[in-house]
Amino acid sequence: MIYIIAPLTFFRGLTLGGPSVDYLLLTAALFVLASTIGLMVSLLARPFFAPEEAALLAFSAGTGNTGYFGLPVAMVLLPPEGVTLYLFSLLGITLYEFTVGYYLSARGRFSIRESLAKILRLPLIYAFAAALLVSGLGLTVPGAIMEGLDYFKYSYTVLGMMIIGMTLGRVTLREVDARFIAACVAARYVLWPMISLAAVLLLQASIGISETLALALLLLGIVPMAANVVVVAMELNIGPEKGAIAVLLTTLAAPLLIPFYLKILLPLSGLQ
Repeated sequence: MIYIIAPLTFFRGLTLGGPSVDYLLLTAALFVLASTIGLMVSLLARPFFAPEEAALLAFSAGTGNTGYFGLPVAMVLLPPEGVTLYLFSLLGITLYEFTVGYYLSARGRFSIRESLAKILRLPLIYAFAAALLVSGLGLTVPGAIMEGLDYFKYSYTVLGMMIIGMTLGRVTLREVDARFIAACVAARYVLWPMISLAAVLLLQASIGISETLALALLLLGIVPMAANVVVVAMELNIGPEKGAIAVLLTTLAAPLLIPFYLKILLPLSGLQ
């Protein structure tokens, strides 16, 4: 998932999407936003949680299930150009996961030097740079390679959800930490919807944005916790069971909460 499937999936998506300056600015903005949230929660969580729990909470606070769960929802609610905007926003959050977020997670167990070394070994960063280079130089990836890479996007979703199931299979009642779960839920379903609404209102009042982009940004704020919380926790061995329980609960609640949030946020943002 981390070293092969995710990098190849995003390399293919970027080369097909033809990243423009506007799209990359959107990616950069979401990367900065997710990193800011993760760093802020990291500082706030340290006095109240053990180092590994604080690290996992900080990582999860900056991201969400924008891919496995959010992308199908976006494809239903948004027109094709809106899905493209959503994908480049999703990319910014994914880059956070495998750079700043991964560093925050690693710091729960490793030193600064070791954490930075682990980030440099993650191929997603190099896949992103390679895709930009290919697009910038106008190079064409052979059709046979692109066809082969197409299969990775399906395994990306399936294996991501299987990892959560495998982790939950080992969970016992003693791993249920109500305080940790409550903090994760608050970050995902209280903090993110408020920030996404504030971002939409600010952009509407300043530079003006389309309704399609506004809806895409709102969707990013109301998806459940990221399944990659479990993937990274397993890779770093920082309490994947606790992360899996929180991911499960927020995912089960999502079909009820997403329509509820949209009913509230759309009128407040002037989209309905």
